This record gives sequence, C-alpha cells and structure tokens, in this order.
Amino acid sequence: MTNDQAYIRLAMRIFADFGVSTAVPAVLAALGGKWLDARYGTAPKLLIACLAAALALTALTIVRKARRYSAEYQRLIASESKAPPSPES
Repeated sequence: MTNDQAYIRLAMRIFADFGVSTAVPAVLAALGGKWLDARYGTAPKLLIACLAAALALTALTIVRKARRYSAEYQRLIASESKAPPSPES
C-alpha cells in the first residue's frame, strides 16, 4: 500500500467513525426522549435532557477518538519518514 492510500484509508475511517459517533447518539436520544415524554407526559423536557446528555457524551467520545487518530496519524508520518524513497518511474 502506498503512502497516499494509507492517508486516504485513515481519512475515510475518521470520516465514518466520527459520522457514526455523532449521528447514532443523537438519533437514539431523540427517539428515547420522545418516548419518555409520551410515557410520562413531560414534553419536551425529557427530550431536551436526553439530547443534552447525548451531546455531552458525543463531545467526550469525539475528543477521545481525535486523540487516538492524531497518534495514528503521527505514526503514519513517522513511518513515511523512515521508509526508503521509492524509485521514480
């Protein structure tokens, strides 16, 4: 695998991972909050509370994943500088 392919694969993994990490909690919080509001007659208080909790958890998750991907990116850069230059055709 060439270095360009490695960068593209990492970018696609980050894009997919961050997309899922933001969309899934928001959708689950919206569905769960709406259901709780309908069950207890508290509309829209529990919906807002669930969405706020999902936002906070998503922010923490994104920060943790960003740090992990940053370390992976730095390893990719380090491996590129250690690799012998490829012959040009």
